[in-house]
This record gives sequence, structure tokens and C-alpha cells, in this order.
Amino acid sequence: MTVRTNIGVAADRVLAKLAAGLEIEFGRGAGEALAARFVAAEEADFVWEARLCERWLGALECGCECPGDDAACEEIELDRVAIVGCLDGAWFAAVSIVDGEGRTHGLMARRACASEGSAREAYAALR
Repeated sequence: MTVRTNIGVAADRVLAKLAAGLEIEFGRGAGEALAARFVAAEEADFVWEARLCERWLGALECGCECPGDDAACEEIELDRVAIVGCLDGAWFAAVSIVDGEGRTHGLMARRACASEGSAREAYAALR
């Protein structure tokens, strides 16, 4: 039997759990630094999974200059989604790039906030 916990549910201890696992693999002292680098490299995924609520902002406009047919631009439709959440005790508001399946493809913006209230205010202001 496997127990899976969503990052959003356990968001207050993500770095500690990740660091503990990495210390087992790579030795004492390396875990915390590796965990921080891992989270930074996969920031969009961690932020998306730690969201508490989300709001659709609209389709992401291509912005590229495709010669001739725009088929390359229309290969995948992406949306901008405003999110608010808490990761390791740090509140944030962000705009994620998400596909129709709910998979994140990146972050357009992320704002660190001092409290849940200020994060929700920043979330409400995202356009």
C-alpha cells in the first residue's frame, strides 16, 4: 500500500522532508543545500502543487513570430492561472502557465508575501 500526500497538504514541511531524504542518499550536510537547489530548479511544479486556490486569468497569447502557418503556436493551448499558496511556511501569490490537463509549464510571476492576508490581497490583484 502506498500513501501519497499532496504537496499542498504537507507544504509546511516540504524542504525538511526532501532534505532528510537527500541526506540519506548523499550524506549529512548535503541534504539541505541539494533540497534548496532541487526546489529552485522545479519551482513551477512545487508552487503549483502548493496552491490553495486558483483563478483562470485567460489564454496565454503566443507572442512568437511564426512564419506562415501558426500551427506551431497552436500545437498546445496554455492558460494563465492566478494562484495563492504556502510553501514551507512562506506565503505567495503567482501566475502559472498551465495546459488543459492541469500540468504547469512555468511561472510568469511569483510574489513572496508576509502573511496569508497579504498573499490573498496580491492574488486578488493578479490580472
